[in-house]
Amino acid sequence: MKILYICTHNRCRSILSEAITNQLADWAIEARSAGSQPVGEVHPLSLRYLKEKGYPTNDLTSQSWDDFEDFEPDVVITVCDSAAGESCPVYFGKSCKVHWGLADPSKVEGSEETISRAFDECIHEIENRVSKLVTIARHCNSRESLQAALCQAGAQA
Repeated sequence: MKILYICTHNRCRSILSEAITNQLADWAIEARSAGSQPVGEVHPLSLRYLKEKGYPTNDLTSQSWDDFEDFEPDVVITVCDSAAGESCPVYFGKSCKVHWGLADPSKVEGSEETISRAFDECIHEIENRVSKLVTIARHCNSRESLQAALCQAGAQA
């Protein structure tokens, strides 16, 4: 199963989701992330908090969704509200589309503790949602049933 996480700038929430999914899903789900208007760099706090939680960050990059025309994701999950309102490229046509609407921890202002709490909450939310998706992915025996179950679970997450 392939999942593509979309966030407009592909620098925080989609990056967090990609890293967490690839770590937690092991072989069940292959995740990538992209943006409609990528900024070209991953937010430094995204990398910091992923590392603190033990997630690998070496291969994380801010990329355009145009770079994934050949990826053929089974599921496209938008993680920010602005990306959810954008028209996806036509090559995502066969993908199930789900919106998670995660709060953006990189936009939180305040003390280091406040910012840390925002990242922790976002990471915890992603971990919970991904855990549900992984459980489903490991119990489905066909691509069609897997895609349907992931879309239903993703929409309910």
